[in-house]
Amino acid sequence: MPRYLLIVDYQPGVIDTPMEKWQPDEIKAHMDYYDALNAELTASGELVGGEALTGPEYAKVVTADGRTAPVVTDGPYAEFKEMLAGFQTVVVDSEARALEIAARVSAVPGPGGVPLQQPITVRRVMDAGDFDRLMAGE
Repeated sequence: MPRYLLIVDYQPGVIDTPMEKWQPDEIKAHMDYYDALNAELTASGELVGGEALTGPEYAKVVTADGRTAPVVTDGPYAEFKEMLAGFQTVVVDSEARALEIAARVSAVPGPGGVPLQQPITVRRVMDAGDFDRLMAGE
């Protein structure tokens, strides 16, 4: 079955108030929604994994040539709204099912319980067949 990566970035959806300005009960409702969805997807066997990530201010960029010591910097970065905030990997029967799950992720509640309608990027994980086609020049 195909695997899909559901990408959550810092695009705000319909609510542009950053989470650090939400009330504690709003943050709890937000995280409880994710916990319930992830529990459901785990029970169905569809959730491979996923994580929320620390903010981009804690990120490091590593560049290496395999022969000398790697270079570790704190940038440059993409625009903030393009930075990865979290992800889920799901294994599902179809792209349609991955899109259904992404829609549920997009509806996570924000301040006042309003669904964020946050844009979620859905990308299929490449498999051995994809690499075989690349090597065959297709």
